[in-house]
Amino acid sequence: MRPIAINLHAKRGMETEAYIGKAREVGFNALMSEALPLEELEKIAKLLLQQGMSYEMIHAPFRHVNDIWRDDESGERMLAEMINAVQGAAAVGCPTVVVHLTAGKILPRITDLGGARYEILVEYAACKGVKIAFENQRSFSHLAWALERFEKAPNVGFCWDCGHEGCFTQGREFMPVFGDKLICTHLHDNNGILNDDQHKIPFDGSLDMSRVARQLRQGKYSGTLTLELFAENTNFYDRMTVFAFLEKAAMAAKRLRLMVDGF
Repeated sequence: MRPIAINLHAKRGMETEAYIGKAREVGFNALMSEALPLEELEKIAKLLLQQGMSYEMIHAPFRHVNDIWRDDESGERMLAEMINAVQGAAAVGCPTVVVHLTAGKILPRITDLGGARYEILVEYAACKGVKIAFENQRSFSHLAWALERFEKAPNVGFCWDCGHEGCFTQGREFMPVFGDKLICTHLHDNNGILNDDQHKIPFDGSLDMSRVARQLRQGKYSGTLTLELFAENTNFYDRMTVFAFLEKAAMAAKRLRLMVDGF
């Protein structure tokens, strides 16, 4: 039976050790986190080991990722932040770093310098034994560029964020085009409102989860089903405790797994 995972502190209000323990208690097998200082990553990795859980992925910084395409020092700083995320992942045995190619509504132009920086990142990650998973955001063309540019790189693949399809690129489906390159998932729901990236628990919004399951099945993806949830992005979960939220999330992940795998 394939593993299910959730992000760290999907709902705030519980210390890290207790959160990981409760996530394991309700049935999660793995966890993902943002890029954090090495001391914090090591603490998380130790706690996961104690619970018999895996460190599924680390999300590289992305707030100012458009800078990587720029011909100035901001691009070098962005590259350094991504390399630092890879260093952290390698240090704690986390196999995958998820990377955005763009941020925000105004899309940056694809540049040779930006491409060269991503080449440095991919090559560095390969040396460290870490995979780079490019995630769909608002731009189809940037993702297509990256997956074509690094088509022959064995440590590069696709991270499918089904929620982003529902609120950023409505009507555009990524799995039929890039599903054969899928190496990890960010699964969540929303109300299908443009630019309202709610990160709800699957089945709590309006996205067609039967399509999500079907496309995962058709793409022959056999990896972990990872939820990326942010309770604070909506008031939908305000009255729930962290434990109740984790229970509900685990039930949704197991339901989706059943839809994908049939058991």
